This record gives sequence, structure tokens and C-alpha cells, in this order.
Amino acid sequence: MDKVALISGGERLCAAAVKKVVKQFGRLDILVNNVGEQIQRTSSRKLPRAAAAHVSHGMFYLTQTALPHLGPDAAIVNTPSITAFRGSATLIDYSATKGAIVAFHALAGNADGDQGIRVNAVAPGPIWTPLIAASFDAKRVSEFGAHTPMKRPGQPDEVAPSYVFLASQDANYMTGQALHPNGGEIVA
Repeated sequence: MDKVALISGGERLCAAAVKKVVKQFGRLDILVNNVGEQIQRTSSRKLPRAAAAHVSHGMFYLTQTALPHLGPDAAIVNTPSITAFRGSATLIDYSATKGAIVAFHALAGNADGDQGIRVNAVAPGPIWTPLIAASFDAKRVSEFGAHTPMKRPGQPDEVAPSYVFLASQDANYMTGQALHPNGGEIVA
């Protein structure tokens, strides 16, 4: 399947997902965008043209489809990564995709804030997920997270409270912001 067909199919899948939720629950209050694909590349010369774009398009389509159903006090929580802020020499397209998500949430947070829709982000550091074992060789997996000040990767349950907070009314005065559960790395 070529990238154009994948992107077109992505629009239909996003529309169908939003329609299903609204039909089942009668409304949509919270949207969490979490998308990523890690392919190790060591040079931007090896980067296919659509590599970063096709991953982030789903986030844009899903948000665009969901916005008409989101009312005041709704929350959108996007998922960039620490790589959006510091890059990664071997995850060039992943870093670029996550960087686009950072720009999107900051701009959307300001644009949609007057509608009462909060748009924030959770930008984790190294978190132990199946994506890690599928993306890296055994040596890199064994060293994963060791460079953080806490000397270990995080666990999904250590990141989840950030999403819950940003989706809740406890974060009703936050928009365009990012939380960084990352084992202690300073993000400026």
C-alpha cells in the first residue's frame, strides 16, 4: 500500500472512530493522541520522503474529526516524546514526527482555548513498552533508560497519571503545555 492510500485510509478510520464513540456515548469529552513508529536511521539521506508525515497525519485527522464534537471543558492530550525536544541521532523520523506534535499542541492550545478546549501534551522520556523491544537490538534494549538521572526506564503506570491529570478538570487552567515524565532529564 502506498503512503497516499494509507493516509486516505487514515482519514476514514479516524472519522469512523469518532463516529462510533459519539454514537455509543452521545458525546466526546477527551481525546488522547498517541502515535509513533520507531525505525532506526542514522542519516537523513536515508529518510523516505513521507516517513515522518504519515505517522503524524493520523493525529491531525483524528483531532480535526473530533473538534466539532468537543465542547467547553473538553481536553485533547497529545503524546510527543523527549526526542521532540532533544532529538535522537538514530530516530530521525520519530523525532521529527514528535516535534510536529509539540508545535501542533502549542498552537492548538492557544487557538482552541477560547472555545474552552484544552490542548496539552505528555512528553515521556524512555518508557518501557513493546515498541522498545521491537525497535532496538538486544544491546540497546539492555541499556534502555540507563542514561536518565534515575538510571532506569520508566513504566507505563508512571506516565499514566500525567494523562489523567491533563484530561481532568484539575488541569482546567492549562493549555498548550507539556508534562515531562522522563526520569529527571531537564527539558527547557
